[in-house]
Amino acid sequence: MTRVRTRSRLLVLVGAAALLASACGSGGNEQASTTGAASPPAASGSITVGGPNFTEALVMTQMYRLLLEDAGYDVTVQTVDNREVYEPALVSGEIDVVPEYLATMTEFLNREVNGADAPQVASSDPQQTLEQLTALGAEVGVVPLEPAQAANQNAFVVSQTFATDNNLATLSDLAALGQPVVLAATEECPQRPFCQLGLEQVYGLTISKVEPLGFGTPQTKQAVADGTATLGLTGTTDGTLEQFGLVALADDKKLQLADNLVPVVNADVADDEALVDALDALAPVLTTQDLAALNAQVDEQREKPEDVARAYLQEKGLLAG
Repeated sequence: MTRVRTRSRLLVLVGAAALLASACGSGGNEQASTTGAASPPAASGSITVGGPNFTEALVMTQMYRLLLEDAGYDVTVQTVDNREVYEPALVSGEIDVVPEYLATMTEFLNREVNGADAPQVASSDPQQTLEQLTALGAEVGVVPLEPAQAANQNAFVVSQTFATDNNLATLSDLAALGQPVVLAATEECPQRPFCQLGLEQVYGLTISKVEPLGFGTPQTKQAVADGTATLGLTGTTDGTLEQFGLVALADDKKLQLADNLVPVVNADVADDEALVDALDALAPVLTTQDLAALNAQVDEQREKPEDVARAYLQEKGLLAG
């Protein structure tokens, strides 16, 4: 049986769970048993999963919860407004694990450790960016686990009709048309290296106007759909593109950074083999396309994030039905 190392602050809870089990016979953790797993839990203890309050993060926190409960943990989910709030809680151990974005978290910690004007260290290479995040995390007491295949990066969309008529598949294809482009995006887009500046400098696009309609908003997508804008800014895991008749153009020159989904844990739980194994199991399975579909189930079909997460994990064989 694998030896599980847990945090010292959880030993009292583990001991209490063991006493309860001996008093009640074979009854195990109630939450874990609801997954229908036939084998006994691999670990025990209390874990807090944190994350922000938007669709994708809600789905991911539920996935982490279900995987950890199935491994034998008593899991609490704590929804937090933004990274500036939950990162200190992760460092202090108030939160044990959060779903994060590889490059974004790397640059957040880079500025925290090296100052607001620190040179960028994240790149479009997931492995190199993971190495940077690992080093920066060691400075503050957090550890990234295995990044998933799924990545939520900036995506630029055109109407399906426009793409078909002009044989467009990539941003380079759009640039080759040599036409001025109206871009529906955020107010900050003209100053951002991964938005207007990058499109002009890396791809040679001519942005004639930026319509400040927001990131992935219905207004941005509708502007592209009706031709008010040529190009719109959203995310690669946007599950509503088909609804608007839009298609994302591939970032063939790797403008965007490697923002793969990655569990980041407090250093005190990073040596808990059962916890790490439970979360790392998702990494080779979850794709960008999967995550977009899961987001659509919540946003379009109005399903609950917990139900969507459970069904996906069961479908992939990561959770018993």
